[in-house]
Amino acid sequence: MKEKILIGEIIRGGACGYVNLFSNGYDTNTAALSTTLFNNGFACGTCYQMKCVQSPWCYPRVQFTTVIATNLCPPNWSQDSSNGGWCNTPRVHFDMSKPAFMKIAQWKAGIVPVLNRRVPCVRPGELRFSFQGNGYWLLVYVMNVGGGGDIAKMWVKGSKTGRISMSHDWGASYQAFATHMLECCTCKLECRIDLQDKCELPLINKFTIALFFSFLKPY
Repeated sequence: MKEKILIGEIIRGGACGYVNLFSNGYDTNTAALSTTLFNNGFACGTCYQMKCVQSPWCYPRVQFTTVIATNLCPPNWSQDSSNGGWCNTPRVHFDMSKPAFMKIAQWKAGIVPVLNRRVPCVRPGELRFSFQGNGYWLLVYVMNVGGGGDIAKMWVKGSKTGRISMSHDWGASYQAFATHMLECCTCKLECRIDLQDKCELPLINKFTIALFFSFLKPY
């Protein structure tokens, strides 16, 4: 286990863009990360083992529970970082969902010290994508990524375009801009992602996914 930090109650929201956690392959064992850990959304979908320590509220027989990062816990500069401003930079903090918190400690504790470590994610099913855009812009949300969950690179190739590199937008979303990127009403879009596992071995998994979408032809 790595450093000792503090965790507290859940802050509801969706800075990663997952919207409905259940329909997009996630359950209730989730956590919002402080800005230091969230890293502009690059941490979305990463998994951590949590163990409650040094508190009378800990469940002594529970070794650990695993949570997945799905949201941002924003700073609260009106409160001191050691007294309410738990997510203030540079604190390392997890705001756990109630079901996840109650697996390691009594809910009335509110906040407890924990040990944590980053671990590979075990995800059922395959990668999931959500798309927005038009003929000039494409936004892709990447979900249900297993293993280390780190997206190293992402690009797309339309029916009438070469390969277009995608840049990280925010949370779990990536975007691409190109003139007449998708000119036809129904286009084949090839999406390729490089995944890098930072948990243990520096492995890169490459794969290509062929997808079909309908966009309105731009005027």
